[in-house]
Amino acid sequence: MKLAVTYEDGQVFQHFGKTKQFKIYDIAEGKVGFSMVVSAGGSGHGALAGFLRMLGISVVLCGGIGPGAVQALQSLDITPIAGVTGDADQAAQDFVDGKLAENTEALCGHHHSGDFGHGCGHHTCEGGCAES
Repeated sequence: MKLAVTYEDGQVFQHFGKTKQFKIYDIAEGKVGFSMVVSAGGSGHGALAGFLRMLGISVVLCGGIGPGAVQALQSLDITPIAGVTGDADQAAQDFVDGKLAENTEALCGHHHSGDFGHGCGHHTCEGGCAES
């Protein structure tokens, strides 16, 4: 299987729709194998979902993600796992080890016009995030 992680400077990037890179991992026999960083090749949730599908991705790890992006990914048989933080390589290993679960608190239900400092996976969603 292939796993994608939103990526910036070795870390899990915290806003799916704004990611400029993904780190792609081959997962085989319960182990993390070959990995490479690829340019996202577009912007917006729909373009990113299509891009990941073209790469054969089955699961994507990310920080915050909106319900529209979740729906776009799921419609292409890609499982999003939100609320992931920290080192991208460690996140991939944590996924393989079964340590990551879906986190609805990381779902971002609002848009950020130019707010690149915002981490959707890092707030309590007071009045702005989807419940599911």
